[in-house]
Amino acid sequence: MRGFAYGAVAAVSYGLNPLFTLPLYGAGLTPDSVLFYRYGLAVIMLGLLMKAQGQSFALCKSEILPLFVMGMLMAFSSLTLFISYNYMDAGIASTILFVYPVLVAVIMALFFKEKVSVVTMVSIALAFLGISLLYKGEGGQTLSFVGVALVFVASLTYALYIIGVNRSVLRNMPTAKLTFYVLLFGLSVFLVRLKLGMSLDVIHEPLLWMNPIALALFPTIVSLVAMAKSVHYIGSTPTAILGALEPITALFFGVVIFGEALTPRIILGVVLVLTAVTLIIAAKPLMKLIRLHWIHR
Repeated sequence: MRGFAYGAVAAVSYGLNPLFTLPLYGAGLTPDSVLFYRYGLAVIMLGLLMKAQGQSFALCKSEILPLFVMGMLMAFSSLTLFISYNYMDAGIASTILFVYPVLVAVIMALFFKEKVSVVTMVSIALAFLGISLLYKGEGGQTLSFVGVALVFVASLTYALYIIGVNRSVLRNMPTAKLTFYVLLFGLSVFLVRLKLGMSLDVIHEPLLWMNPIALALFPTIVSLVAMAKSVHYIGSTPTAILGALEPITALFFGVVIFGEALTPRIILGVVLVLTAVTLIIAAKPLMKLIRLHWIHR
């Protein structure tokens, strides 16, 4: 249950991305600049936390290459997702990103021979059906092909990151240390793309700084640390499926903060997604209870 709780926290935290990103876009910042602030501030915060807790920053030679690869995967996932916000609504982009649980399940089945249970398949189907109801266009508009392609790349790289953490020497690395170096290596991507900071957009309004600080804290540190712990406790596939809570988070803030409508179709979508999450959480304990019942009989 601890692993499932961490997975839920990771998904909800990651779902806060649009909430803190769109105000920065409105102020004229580019995706690279937003992500530079996000990753840079997160590295500083996490480094100070590790220092205060007396954690070691030392790395083994065998850990450097996997950390570099994970940093690249995370950076390109963030970059493609944030660029897609310029081609479609952030809510729709966050919804399409949810294809990563299917990619995780398929990759794990094809390359690691992990069995995909009936409950897992049903959960994925229910989650996708619910999300399609949440964000289905009323006027039947065609989504941007470029935007969809960008989100798919974001989804694929995110799926590979989840699997990579669980299937490499990084599996037993302390969570804070893993997250620190993933962000540090990922930061190099934006530093290069911003011509070593020469093209960085400066934030002039003091209140606007709340957004990159929140981006560094919630969708970055909290989400990545919680996800790493979830993967450690319950594995890649259940952690990925719990990502269904991400679009629920986007919906919640859309209704409460931005006054979006809450229609019967949206309510049905919420129920289906929460049912999918409940199934994936309750499946293993329920099967254990059933087996114990038949054994004692």
